[in-house]
Amino acid sequence: MSESSSRRFFLGAATAAAATRVLGANDRINVAIVGIGGRGTNHLNIYARLPGARVAALCDVNQAAREKAQATLVRVTSEKAKEYEDMRQAFADPGVDAVSIATPNHWHALATIWACKAGKDVYCEKPACYNIHEGQKMLQVARETRRMVQIGSQHRSTPFKIRAMQQLNDGLIGKVYLSKGLCFKRRVSIGHKPDSPTPPGLNWDLFLGPAPMRPFNELRFKYNWHWFWDTGNGDIGNQGVHQIGICRWGLGDPEWPKSAVSTGGKYVYTDDQETPNTQLASFDYGGREIVFEVRGLLTGGEGIPAHRRRRGETETTVKTPKMPINVMVGNLFYGADGWMVMDDQGVQAFKGESSELIMEDYGERGPGGDTTRLHMENFLSACHSRNHAELHDEIANAYLSASLCHLANISYRTGHKLTINPGPRFANDAEANKMITRPEYRKPYVV
Repeated sequence: MSESSSRRFFLGAATAAAATRVLGANDRINVAIVGIGGRGTNHLNIYARLPGARVAALCDVNQAAREKAQATLVRVTSEKAKEYEDMRQAFADPGVDAVSIATPNHWHALATIWACKAGKDVYCEKPACYNIHEGQKMLQVARETRRMVQIGSQHRSTPFKIRAMQQLNDGLIGKVYLSKGLCFKRRVSIGHKPDSPTPPGLNWDLFLGPAPMRPFNELRFKYNWHWFWDTGNGDIGNQGVHQIGICRWGLGDPEWPKSAVSTGGKYVYTDDQETPNTQLASFDYGGREIVFEVRGLLTGGEGIPAHRRRRGETETTVKTPKMPINVMVGNLFYGADGWMVMDDQGVQAFKGESSELIMEDYGERGPGGDTTRLHMENFLSACHSRNHAELHDEIANAYLSASLCHLANISYRTGHKLTINPGPRFANDAEANKMITRPEYRKPYVV
């Protein structure tokens, strides 16, 4: 779409909200899926099977991805969807009620903002935003347009995690003084690759969008875009944002910390990756803190010491807890009276000097399960009710979780501790303040 076409899109978007289809209680919501890579394919497979949704449009800058998604949709539903290369065309489609965004991080904000202005509700993958400024703009536009904006933090719809967080916030282990997140996810070296011609059927300009124009390079494309600052936020903003969101949840979802500091580096490997593969971050909330750690290299885990005693057990009948002893990707919470450990398989809590087991919950979810479906059902329900407070991880909360990742990266990249004023701004720190947003947005892809 040309710049003049882009202007026409925004002129039309001004009246789009008024023309939005009014949904009846039993109406299926017509969804456009934007970005059909690995995660977008997951979106497709879920929406295609939800009785409250219909996949009405498929949008991707890569023709091969659209063709593959169309074949999947026909196999599952026996129906075809409209296809679009440019998301703005999908947003202008009056047959689309909502969009589900699974693009790279650097597109999350602009895609959400454009969709809201076109009168569409939005489900957007995590992290909510690529930088702090973009999260603030997403929230502003969501409120101005009265659109539902759910971020894909599906842990907020996981039943056993909801129950555990309720007990934690009710004082199960006393006042929580430390909320810790772990992202010990093995990442192999990406190596080196030269720039090359853009593959046929791929719109590289649209893929880069707000990011600087660079020659096509395979390492900057499928998945590995996470490890370049132009388009990604490293693993703290990839897998890690899930666990950072749970860290905040365990503290009652506080807003801005008083300070943030992060250190680390890209260790062992010599390759083209820009983001760190080892990173430690700390956020001070005054009398309590969040600590987060990324390790992409070979490592052990943390979690439950062996042979913690269950209630009523004797020395000779001690059982090993069902939950894995070493948590590689998960959370630990430390309180005045005990501690809790949680990963995607379950949760356990221990109390007192003897670390007596006082709670365990493995819930309805088995190994390898996924609660994205529940999270999407919550989104569709809010599209009907028009009440954003019903969303399990609405943009107002989710952008703060993403912002902790951005604070950590700003501290890491500037090499010093940040003192944060609500808003946020950084006290007497021009270098850090510049990193709240991009140095420059590539026109017409401006947030």
